[in-house]
Amino acid sequence: MKLPLGFGGIVEGLRRSTVVISGHRGGMGSGAVIDAGGTIVTNNHVVRSPHVEVQFWDGRTFRAEVRSRDAARDLALLSVPASGLPAAPVGDSSKLRVGELVVAVGNPLGFIGAVTTGVVHAIGQVSGLGPTAWVQSDLQLAPGNSGGPLADAMGRLVGINTMIYGQLALALPGNVVRRFAASQEPGESLGVTLRPVPLAVNGVRQLGLLLLEVADGGTAHAASLMPGDIVVAIGGKSVQSVEDLECAIEGRGERVVHLQFVRGDRTTLRSASVLLGAGRSRAA
Repeated sequence: MKLPLGFGGIVEGLRRSTVVISGHRGGMGSGAVIDAGGTIVTNNHVVRSPHVEVQFWDGRTFRAEVRSRDAARDLALLSVPASGLPAAPVGDSSKLRVGELVVAVGNPLGFIGAVTTGVVHAIGQVSGLGPTAWVQSDLQLAPGNSGGPLADAMGRLVGINTMIYGQLALALPGNVVRRFAASQEPGESLGVTLRPVPLAVNGVRQLGLLLLEVADGGTAHAASLMPGDIVVAIGGKSVQSVEDLECAIEGRGERVVHLQFVRGDRTTLRSASVLLGAGRSRAA
């Protein structure tokens, strides 16, 4: 069905791209369709089990499989056996500006497809919530909005609504969501689970990326990286956030990412040249 022009039509399109997720102990959350072939993104805390029930705007219900999780940033990808779904286009969240209009759709307190609007107050880190950058707005959200889309005035997904902190609604930026989804494609992932940690290397305090898990057969494993290693620099530049690594590995085709990391007593800086897209990786 062709939607009417104007803001109302844009919002209706966003509602059709928003799903109801039913799962843990009868709880309800939201999700956003980002691919017509059945890919849905939501918050990790919304999906506590490997499979959940997903309901679409037209009443159809599917059993969805949790394809991937990122507990550190509270994201999860779901798959449903469907095609031709109304997908929300993922926009460039780096272009958001303070004062810009944003729209959220979700299922708060059992109200299906509820819409709320507000303006962006800030974009960046929030005191007490670590190094993650957030889209911070004055939207009125409630339990059940988690995992639903935050969109700009053109209907482009620029965030995934995650929590209320103080008086502001916090959403994970759309660029983080896009890179998370892209990292699940073949050849686009290092095959690691990581967590940002503060540390001191040779007396200098900085941020590092602690490798909690290294998947067998992945590119990080091929580079002899191990659980417990801490990435401290990428291409010679000190790590500032998890997004630094995501930006470094983003892309298509054969490419090399140079990582510097510490192991054990953290006094020796080691290096790994990770070849993505083809071949094997090397560590030193």
